[in-house]
Amino acid sequence: MQIAAHDVGRLSRIFAGCAGVAVAVFGALSLLTSPVRAPESALTSSPAAALVAAGLALLLLAPPRGGPAVRGAGYVLAVLAAALGAAALARHPAAGVAALLAGLALAGIDMRLRRPGGQARFRIADPLLAGAAIIALVALVPRMFAPTFPDGGGPDSVMSPYYAGALLTLAVGAILARPEAGPLRTDAAAGPGTKIRRALPVLVAVPVVAALISALAVRTGISRPAAAISTGAVLAALAVLALVGFLVRSLEGADRRQRNLVAELREGREFADTLLQSMNEAVMVLDANYRVIDVNRRWRELTGNTEAPGPGPAEVPPAGTGDWVVRHADGTDIPVLATMAPIPDADGRPRAYVATYVDIADRKRAEDELNERAAELERSNDQLREANTRLEAALTFKNDLTSMLTHDVAQPISSIASLSELLSEDWADLPEDIRLELATKIGKNTHRLIKMMNDLQLLFRLDTGSVTARRTPVSVLEVATTVAAELECTGDVEIVVDEDLAALADRQHVWHVIRNLLGNALKYGEAPLEIRAEQRDETVVLMVQDAGAGIPEELVPNLFDRFMRGSGLGLFIVRHLVEANGGSVRYERAEPRGARLVVTLESASL
Repeated sequence: MQIAAHDVGRLSRIFAGCAGVAVAVFGALSLLTSPVRAPESALTSSPAAALVAAGLALLLLAPPRGGPAVRGAGYVLAVLAAALGAAALARHPAAGVAALLAGLALAGIDMRLRRPGGQARFRIADPLLAGAAIIALVALVPRMFAPTFPDGGGPDSVMSPYYAGALLTLAVGAILARPEAGPLRTDAAAGPGTKIRRALPVLVAVPVVAALISALAVRTGISRPAAAISTGAVLAALAVLALVGFLVRSLEGADRRQRNLVAELREGREFADTLLQSMNEAVMVLDANYRVIDVNRRWRELTGNTEAPGPGPAEVPPAGTGDWVVRHADGTDIPVLATMAPIPDADGRPRAYVATYVDIADRKRAEDELNERAAELERSNDQLREANTRLEAALTFKNDLTSMLTHDVAQPISSIASLSELLSEDWADLPEDIRLELATKIGKNTHRLIKMMNDLQLLFRLDTGSVTARRTPVSVLEVATTVAAELECTGDVEIVVDEDLAALADRQHVWHVIRNLLGNALKYGEAPLEIRAEQRDETVVLMVQDAGAGIPEELVPNLFDRFMRGSGLGLFIVRHLVEANGGSVRYERAEPRGARLVVTLESASL
């Protein structure tokens, strides 16, 4: 059906264009054959010029998708045709009025007017075209009765039949140019408009048939011309009366069907409204532009609004189903489960939308409580895990400390005890040099034990985080020289440090760091030993290097942890003291062999 309607519309516009061409050609021929000598007089006194302009305007306006320039030219020609028709009123009143009406109709062929209190629109061109067509028919009907008069005489007409035919063709072409509007539109299945379209051919054919009957009656001698004319007039009047009665009856039937349809629509609307208001979910009905059409009772209760939202687009949830928030009249937000569903038209495009809201505030509160309980449980689990980690670390520290005390502390204590017992029991028998040697060994073991106890004390302080650094400019050369002298290894260690090189650190911490690194190199490395320091940008890089076998690769990842290699405290203490002073320490393998421990501290000026 859509394809057929499209083809009929295209054929109708083709006929309209052909009608425009025919009217323009007729007008041009009339101008060329006009007996008026001056061309400018013919343009203003003859309706032929108006027919030329009107025919060209109809030709330009007939295509449905003409460009703006083409349509503009058509409107200009239509206005020109109306002006030329008005100019011809003096000599050709009927033809001038018809041309004026046709020109104005073409100028407003695409203009619509809204009826008061309704949505329907009608074209302003329709009554103008009807007026032009009636004038043309009034001019043509007397000519139809000319054969009924003897000797070829006949009644006079209001205009030339050629002009009347051209104007009627112009009016019909203008109607065909817009088949989707005007009296020929076919978008309604029933109603007064349809009845008029069906009866319109009969209305046009009645005077023609009456004229033919009258002519036949005169030619056969049945009646006088006056009687034939009367017969035709009576037939025409009866046909008009029948048509009027038929139209009245059609209007009454259409009105009755319209009342029934309105009643059905009202009943359906009331049923739909009752169904909408009885739903437990909050419902909002919106048009295609998201403007609210209606809401139900539950929506008003949910939002606290007694009136529907304003005329503007409403705030709606996204398509589908999901969590949404509705703002209450008191300003609070209400969590809801929202569903946004489109209502499609016949072509599948959304013509309206339905949004439903289910209050899930209680469910949200329950979920929030469960989430809060879960968060509390997770925090408790984190605290328990942290406590377990601390307990495991404390247990590991206790085991390592017990192992160290059993091995490293017991050895100097046992040595001191055995040497003291030997010295006290055999004092008189021992030579002076042997007694001095034994006393010296007892002193060394005592100092070793004291150092170990000091390291343990520092270890406890580091483990509890109570060690703080009082950073001041410290001469690296002075501390390195002091440590080498205390360890009695000045001859075995090469110290390469500038006299003015200083680090911003705690002097006692720097002393502990160099002493532990040098002691570690003396104990596990081989000569030659080297202490080197240099400034790089804003830092001081301190390196303690030996020429031993180096540190095995499997020990490097845990090199600076507690209880590594022997007492296991030196490098652990070094790492924490260096970090307390804002520095870092790392291990490098020396070339061609040996171990190199590198400390980086912030530089300072002495």
